[in-house]
Amino acid sequence: MPVDIEAGVRDYYGKTLKSGADLKTDACCSPTDLPRAVRDALSKVSDEVVSRYYGCGLSIPSELAGLSVLDLGSGAGRDCYILSQLVGREGRVKGVDMTDEQLAVAERNRAHHAKAFGYGNVEFIKGDISRLDEIGLEDSSFDLIVSNCVINLARDKEAVLRQARRVLREGGEMYFSDVYAERRVPDELRNDPVLYGECLGGALYWNDFPRIAKAAGFADPRLVESRPLALDAGPIRERAGHIGFYSATYRLFKLADLEPACEDYGQAVRYKGTIADAPREFRLDGHHRFETGRIATVCGNTALMLAKSRYARHFDFFGDMTTHFGIFPGCGTSMPFSTETRNDASCC
Repeated sequence: MPVDIEAGVRDYYGKTLKSGADLKTDACCSPTDLPRAVRDALSKVSDEVVSRYYGCGLSIPSELAGLSVLDLGSGAGRDCYILSQLVGREGRVKGVDMTDEQLAVAERNRAHHAKAFGYGNVEFIKGDISRLDEIGLEDSSFDLIVSNCVINLARDKEAVLRQARRVLREGGEMYFSDVYAERRVPDELRNDPVLYGECLGGALYWNDFPRIAKAAGFADPRLVESRPLALDAGPIRERAGHIGFYSATYRLFKLADLEPACEDYGQAVRYKGTIADAPREFRLDGHHRFETGRIATVCGNTALMLAKSRYARHFDFFGDMTTHFGIFPGCGTSMPFSTETRNDASCC
């Protein structure tokens, strides 16, 4: 990240913004329909920490007990303190942020939350999320990585994803919310410090993200949910209102055998209904909802995501990957060849 942009981001989140009320757009806001476990955990987080929240979605998945979690761009620590309760005494949470003022808020609330929870399992580190190796984070050391509206602030987003994959254990996942644009944001807007600080200037074009994720080693990015962002009337809307911006949550699994497309191997799964906050159905992503007790056919990648991750014990699995039946129907990819037979073709 160039020094001027990095300094601008630090100043914006360390000096300009004093609370979420200072934001000029709704890019950074929380969903209102939080899962009960997350809502209950949030109620125990200190007011000072909550007031410094600048996220844009729910970046906390299910089934977290005992996990080792890394929060990229942890800010004042709101999500870390929620995660602390969800992973429990046996889990651990580490937050990385580059803004001194945000880290100071997180640190001075650490003892308070440890006393409230009955244990202390949270640690904060100052660092660049695109250079995790420089702050001593080792390969394959985390089960889960989360991030909430921060990756857009990084100039080298592929480096962030590569570092994230490096520190994830096999079968682990990166689950994060961020801001995306309907088109590539022009340079004059990308270099505007306010638009950058408001998570708009650095937003990726949505169709560039899958390419970058795959280049970083995440073969099959899965979109969980999304929503359009509103730009209120004023200078920001006048400058950037011609571009559509969206908040979106993705999950990326670190699995060596994932393929770049959804391939059909004749497999199926059955959800047992045993995840605490999903007794009736489990939603893997926006296109995969598994009703309790119902057998569902799945592509090879989906089968791997369920069978080789922390979700494995909650499913029954049928079939294997010994026989390939082509592309999985309805996955958005189809065979490009014409199936029309022509009698007027000449052959060499």
